[in-house]
Amino acid sequence: MTLTQKAEVYNRTVITKFILLGFGNLSELQTLLFFLFLVIYIVTVAGNMLIVALVVADQHLHTPMYFFLGNLSCLETCYSSTILPRMLASLLTGDRTISVSGCILQFYCFSFLACAECYLLAVMSYDRYLAICKPLHYSAFMNGRFCLLLAAGPCIWALLASTITVCLISQSTFCGPSEIDHFFCDLSPLIKLSCNDADLLELLSFILTTIGVPFPFLLTLISYICIITTILRIPSTTGKKKAFSTCSSHLIVVTIFYGTIIIVYILPDTGTLRDLNKVFSVFYTVLTPLVNPLIYSLRNKEVKEALRKVINQWIVLTGLKKE
Repeated sequence: MTLTQKAEVYNRTVITKFILLGFGNLSELQTLLFFLFLVIYIVTVAGNMLIVALVVADQHLHTPMYFFLGNLSCLETCYSSTILPRMLASLLTGDRTISVSGCILQFYCFSFLACAECYLLAVMSYDRYLAICKPLHYSAFMNGRFCLLLAAGPCIWALLASTITVCLISQSTFCGPSEIDHFFCDLSPLIKLSCNDADLLELLSFILTTIGVPFPFLLTLISYICIITTILRIPSTTGKKKAFSTCSSHLIVVTIFYGTIIIVYILPDTGTLRDLNKVFSVFYTVLTPLVNPLIYSLRNKEVKEALRKVINQWIVLTGLKKE
């Protein structure tokens, strides 16, 4: 940075708080949005925690597929908790301000969990690839130790990538304007509001984003190409349906998550498209964690059976207590 640029930075007012514009000035809809997102948050947390409880409690669900599903549900709970409570507080009180440190912390948690989810979805697709394409070797490959490594790997990589990015962004000075035209703190608006030379940060962000999203997406895509090719080779219609049913739920989740996240980061950040970006951002940050437990519970016989057992046990225990 030149002396002239440094002088310009010092002459500007240093910002200590940001204003999250959210969905704009919708005062007449503020109460409705609050209750809508409150219900979504409660159902999201309850649904994902129920799946975790079922996976832990039911012996029939102690398999690699459900082990990864339990990890995904934990990630989804934390993921929605990073964004929705702050949004709810803003809708309830009307206070849209957030401190710089609070904004960076929110981005840190969001980027870590989003990156971890991308890789965990890739791991789950690899698990389905082995189960369908290499069934004879599945048990040998997917042992307990390997499953732990596959679950821990996404978290370690996501933590490393997010920490490096946040360490760089936290050294920046923000000098205005103080408004962020979004409902949560993302990297792109933070870079735009930085007074410092952001070339290094933008380059690092591009590299980490490329590794964090397109790379696991490519792995997932390759896995499903192999899976679909193998399923099409199965001679019987019943065999095809049975094979496809084991991965259909995960395929729906992957399509919703990656479909919206790719659209958000491909569409240009201008005018009407910026508002459209917000809508799609709601899909992958708010609605995906909500629909995941619904998709897996409604389309999965084992999960429905485990849930039925829990409900029956609860009815029996309730009846005994009344007696």
